[in-house]
Amino acid sequence: MTLPPQSQRTASAVPSPSAASAGSAASARATAASNVPYLERGSRAYWRASVALLFAGYATFSLLYCVQPLLPSFSEAFNVTPAQSSLSLSLSTAALALAIFVAGFVSEGWSRHKLMTLSLTVSSVLTIGVSVAPHWHQLLVLRMLEGLALGGVPAVAMAYLAEEVHPDGLGLAMGLYVGGTAIGGMAGRVITGVVADLFSWRVAIGTIGVLGLLSMLAFRALLPPSRHFVPRRGLGFAHHRTLLLRQFTRPGLPLLFLLGFVLMGSFVTLYNYIGYRLLAPPYRLNQTEIGAIFIVYLTGVVASPWSGRMADTFGRARVLIASLLLMMFGLALTMLHPLAAIATGIACVTFGFFAGHSVASGWVGRLAKDAKGQAAALYLLAYYIGSSLVGSYGGHVWAGHGWNGVVGLVGVLLVIGLIAAKRLRGRE
Repeated sequence: MTLPPQSQRTASAVPSPSAASAGSAASARATAASNVPYLERGSRAYWRASVALLFAGYATFSLLYCVQPLLPSFSEAFNVTPAQSSLSLSLSTAALALAIFVAGFVSEGWSRHKLMTLSLTVSSVLTIGVSVAPHWHQLLVLRMLEGLALGGVPAVAMAYLAEEVHPDGLGLAMGLYVGGTAIGGMAGRVITGVVADLFSWRVAIGTIGVLGLLSMLAFRALLPPSRHFVPRRGLGFAHHRTLLLRQFTRPGLPLLFLLGFVLMGSFVTLYNYIGYRLLAPPYRLNQTEIGAIFIVYLTGVVASPWSGRMADTFGRARVLIASLLLMMFGLALTMLHPLAAIATGIACVTFGFFAGHSVASGWVGRLAKDAKGQAAALYLLAYYIGSSLVGSYGGHVWAGHGWNGVVGLVGVLLVIGLIAAKRLRGRE
């Protein structure tokens, strides 16, 4: 029997029993998750989650940036230019940016805990593979694969904190996570510098890979399970596209994405090429001595939780503006001749970067009303594109114009970031 047109429309509008039951189950899980209390600042579970993600942040940055102080060693070992040597980092960060973008979609249907654990495991093993790569192009391929593997950590970690932690404690928790990335960045530079001087750059990278595996085990043991995350499987491309485009309509979010590009692009460019300057006359420092200067990276351990507290108290835009101004001041100091002034300038840039990144990344989770994983992925996509594009382009600027050219490039970026932060202050 053929249904009349109105009956056909009515029949097509009625969901199938399986679809209705799936929707009811998802709705029930979402309701149950909304009734679970958040991780309150000061509770045991709160600190377990914070310390676990501190380990994750450490592993991510140490694995990613362990090659940065070794760029001059790669130039010598493989007979490549500074710009070519920087590809060992730029390809990883570009692949990471792509992987984070994909992870923002995948994470909506996968266990947060399992995805981050798998990511840390695979990237640590690939780092050990980099340490034994015999040829330059093989090393680059492994570093690119490592960047892809690492994509399961940053966006998912930010989304986990935004979902599980009470808003009153989110600033501190995000600051501790970013502080872990500061420890990892420092360890990746200092440990590789010292071990490379004592043994070789291959032993140095292998050491970082082993430490990454140990960090993964600590992370896996400490992280509490997700209580507010409800996996959503079978979502089509149209659904993800709609949520993705919606992030650009959220007031303030596009400006935060721009700030991620500016902060990371400026920071990585300075760290990429300061080593070349300090290895050259009149300084002629060795890898261990350069690594000792990079201990200023520890200022990020203080800056991240401190800026989170300050943002919770005085407002995020004010802390962002102060962070960018401090980076500009530090950048100017690196133009001076005394080594103490250069080290102080690096410390100021480092403190300002971690303070700004901690505030901006935490703010993304607050402004994104839904699909927090995708919002975090877009922020980190811009963040690592800045690292790849500006960090690699800085090699050509260094070759053509020296350190003053690098300072000019970074200075322009920071001015753009300051304009964006001031616009955000009007929206706060």
